[in-house]
Amino acid sequence: MKKAEVKELGSKELQERLDAAVAALDQMVINHSISPLDSPAKITHERRMIARMKTELRKRELNKK
Repeated sequence: MKKAEVKELGSKELQERLDAAVAALDQMVINHSISPLDSPAKITHERRMIARMKTELRKRELNKK
């Protein structure tokens, strides 16, 4: 998912994707602790995407008030 896609999604769909991304990150970290991933940078990328999604959700929440 790209940065622009995060802003285009609806709040409900963004929350669903956020939940899925958090679950995927948790699984990725577990797998990495058992056997190293080919590219550990994927973990960093996923963490940053989660942060972008949370930031966008928070921004929308503050704009509603």
